[in-house]
Amino acid sequence: MTKQNGKIDNSKSKMQNKDSKNNNNSEFQWKRAGKTSFIWVFILITAIFLSGLFTSADQKALEIQYYQYRVLLEDKLISKATIVEDVFTGELETPQTILSEVGPIENVKKFKVIIPFIDREIMTEWDAYGVDYSFKQESIDWTGYFLNMLPWLLIIAVWIFILRRMQSGAGGMKGIFNFGKSRAKIWTPDMEKITFNDVAGCVEAKEELKEVIDFLKQPKLFQKLGAKIPRGALLVGPPGTGKTLLARAVAGEADAPFFSLSGADFVEMFVGVGASRVRDLFEQGKTNSPCIIFIDELDAVGRQRGAGLGGGHDEREQTLNALLVEMDGFNSEQSVIILAATNRPDVLDPALLRPGRFDRQIIVDAPDYNGRLGILKVHTKKIIVNKRNVKLEVLAKGTPGLVGADLANMVNEAALLAARKKKKSVDMEDFDEAKDKVMIGIQRKSVLLSDEEKKITAYHESGHALVASLTRGADPIHKVTIIPRGRALGVTTQLPIDEKHTYSKEYIEGRLAILLGGRAAETLIFSELTTGAGNDIEQATGIARKMVCEWGMSNNLGPMTFGKKNEEIFLGREIQSHRDYSETTAKLIDDEVVKIIRKAEKSADTILRKNEKILHAMAKALLKHETIDQNDVQKLIDGKTIRRRKLNGSAKTIKTNSENKATKKSPVKKSPKS
Repeated sequence: MTKQNGKIDNSKSKMQNKDSKNNNNSEFQWKRAGKTSFIWVFILITAIFLSGLFTSADQKALEIQYYQYRVLLEDKLISKATIVEDVFTGELETPQTILSEVGPIENVKKFKVIIPFIDREIMTEWDAYGVDYSFKQESIDWTGYFLNMLPWLLIIAVWIFILRRMQSGAGGMKGIFNFGKSRAKIWTPDMEKITFNDVAGCVEAKEELKEVIDFLKQPKLFQKLGAKIPRGALLVGPPGTGKTLLARAVAGEADAPFFSLSGADFVEMFVGVGASRVRDLFEQGKTNSPCIIFIDELDAVGRQRGAGLGGGHDEREQTLNALLVEMDGFNSEQSVIILAATNRPDVLDPALLRPGRFDRQIIVDAPDYNGRLGILKVHTKKIIVNKRNVKLEVLAKGTPGLVGADLANMVNEAALLAARKKKKSVDMEDFDEAKDKVMIGIQRKSVLLSDEEKKITAYHESGHALVASLTRGADPIHKVTIIPRGRALGVTTQLPIDEKHTYSKEYIEGRLAILLGGRAAETLIFSELTTGAGNDIEQATGIARKMVCEWGMSNNLGPMTFGKKNEEIFLGREIQSHRDYSETTAKLIDDEVVKIIRKAEKSADTILRKNEKILHAMAKALLKHETIDQNDVQKLIDGKTIRRRKLNGSAKTIKTNSENKATKKSPVKKSPKS
């Protein structure tokens, strides 16, 4: 790759990009080239063979003995002769029959004989017998030489062909001799640009990355003041928050070459390959400075060293060592920025995170309301939206916890639903359906439930909804359904009104009561337990244990943490790890967890017993309508009637109670039943 005036040769970069995009076509081109080459070689050989055959067929001379030559000469039968060194090639005036070792040969026109000494006397004799003779120098028989060398030439050609296929990666061999070469994809300024305008939300992250852009554009401005080049920036955040997109936006804003690859591209089963690829990658970066090198999923190669049973000196650690060395190897004049992304910063080696390597960590977290609204605006530009009834503000408010990838998927699902219904534009109904599909799963209408299962599911979900509606400080109900979604036979969802970052003990205890409300309803109405509460119990137990072991919400154990958090899972570390509390404390923890769960169960049971009539009404409403929303729930609580119009215009009613509340979201509540 050449560099001219600080920029990559565009023609070459285009060729490289084209080759990388058409990787599948390269194999076909190789096959076609091989077939074509074979055909042309075969034609050439055939032409040479036939040429030699036809050119020599008429001029083929019979080799005779010297005495036979003397007879022909004395009989004056020789008309012409050509002498090449000691070989006398004569042409007879008329065809003769000559006796040879294999017998008489008829119609001989040409012959040759070896005359060891040609002197003046012999030439005088030729003159006397009327022979028209001439002398020639021996010429090289190129045809014979070529035919003799042809097998070797073919062997060499086939070997070169195989080597080139290996190096180019054709035929599925993935470049046997290119193991040590970097597999980074290069994005150059002439390609499609992604800028910060294409990235919504992440306001703080973009502000941090603008410094990187300014340095790439004007490195001398910083160097003049003695400022050191930032070695690298680590983008940290959950999957789908836009870390890779941010890195590409930095390259687009800076108008700099962008080398992109995954951490897994360094790791191979062969020792030393990963380290070689690291060195090759950084060599390319130095050659094309200023540029950006982006390593996605850094935790694949940057995990903490020394955690294996065999001493930890494996291929991955050698690759990491090479990466550490190369990041220290940049001098102050090389404008090369290393960007990396990971969702597991806790497993990274501390040597990677020290200043001088990854100088700063940029948090790319799940977007807030404004971030979600911006993301929705970006993605809805690409589809036809019914602007009259689509309210992006409502969608942004009703999708807390969703990241950029989820929102992009939701917009796409809405467009697919509208296309399936043959609509001219995407309306709010499509977005609501797509939102439910993304957040709580797709409807499984094919799942056939018995009447008894439907009844149990209706009371189970009614228990969740009723406890949630009557618990102080709980998130408002969004939707209750007994239509199977995902792995759940019924779903109750809540949406928080405001963004929450901390949770009070009262809120968490209320959340536990809501989770156990379905089980409490089944016990109250049917006096028996089912497996439908399995997921609820699992969530409740996990929350209760965190209350005791992490959040210090136990009155008996006090503000203490117990047990280590989930760190990197390394076999060597796990063998050496030990519990940091005694067996007595472990029993106290278990007792506290049970106590918290029992208290939440009792709270849910108390609410349901006091409002059993509403519970029955809500279950009947679910059995009739299958899905009810926040307003329906409030009407049922208030003792009012749900009126819902059928397709034929007739109305069906059911008594209910509800209060009109704003939308909000806490964790999605699912009740899988088996």
